[in-house]
Amino acid sequence: MGRRGGGGGRSFGDGGGRSFGGRSGGGFSRGGSRLGSFGRSSRSSGSSASGRSGGSIFGGGSSAGRSSGSTFRTGGIFRSPHRPSTVGSAWRPSYRPSFGGGGCGCLTPQFIILIAVIIILVFVFSSFQGCQGQPDSGHITPSTIKREPLPKGSVVETGYYTDNLYWIRNKTALTSGMRNFYKETGVQPYLYITGDINGETYPSESEVNDFAFALYDDLFSDEAHLLVIFFEPPMGDYYSTWYVVGTQAKAVLDDEAMDILLDYIDKYYYYDHLSNEEFFSKAFNDAGKRIMHVPKSPWIPTLIVIGIAIIIIIGFTWWRKAAEQKKREAEATERILSTPLETFGDSQAEELGKKYEDDPDKPN
Repeated sequence: MGRRGGGGGRSFGDGGGRSFGGRSGGGFSRGGSRLGSFGRSSRSSGSSASGRSGGSIFGGGSSAGRSSGSTFRTGGIFRSPHRPSTVGSAWRPSYRPSFGGGGCGCLTPQFIILIAVIIILVFVFSSFQGCQGQPDSGHITPSTIKREPLPKGSVVETGYYTDNLYWIRNKTALTSGMRNFYKETGVQPYLYITGDINGETYPSESEVNDFAFALYDDLFSDEAHLLVIFFEPPMGDYYSTWYVVGTQAKAVLDDEAMDILLDYIDKYYYYDHLSNEEFFSKAFNDAGKRIMHVPKSPWIPTLIVIGIAIIIIIGFTWWRKAAEQKKREAEATERILSTPLETFGDSQAEELGKKYEDDPDKPN
């Protein structure tokens, strides 16, 4: 399958091989009392151990030699309820609406249609924004690439997790979201929860790199797996998430896809109402859906709505003019019918007589 074992000969660029990356963030220990202070999260991006900067903070991706500065994240935002102050019994003037004349007091049908179009456009854009994520989704990387899941039969199926910290108490709650990720992408994820890397609680980048690739070789016999290593020292004030994407799985899980997964892990890590199982499960579940879905542009339904509105306005204008013309014709007909025949006859005779008298060609 093109998988290379051992520590050498791996390619991290576009030419093939697995991709390795990760992210480190501050926080509290979810495995314990889940109390403590929120820390900070730093992130750098890269694809291999060589050519990257960032010290002991590791970056995700598959293009060599990239690095980025640190991004600091606060862990919690507390919002106090805001209530409007009540006003005492102060005198306020009252106004009576006027029902008299003085200009046009009604809204034209075109104006009403325009307001309706604006309301529809606001609804369309709101719905589009809702499709991008939940209202409190924070900064989740958008999915901009159309991806196809791996074909069936690519994965030699295995288990879904190893828990060295004894966090997981409900296997079904954890694996439900991971199975959905597998169903969406065709890549089977595997979660490895640990408090040390070969006994080290502050491992170097090269140590993590070697550990991750060796673990992939031990766990899987294909290149269609995603290995996610979630590392949090028992007494530490930070956590790190690293990953190894198999050579074949890289066709689906590119840099953007992995950023989406890491964003969801960072997001749900701080959700106190989620258990450890639910936190991981929801991150995989939501990431799988977002990775495989590219939102449609809101301009298509917007242009359709505008086109329909224009047709309605043109049709209504034509109908109103036709109705006014028909009304004028009806009024003219009514005036003719209400005129006495004698008046109509005398007037016509007088006009003919006057014309006859003024005719120069009349006989003498």
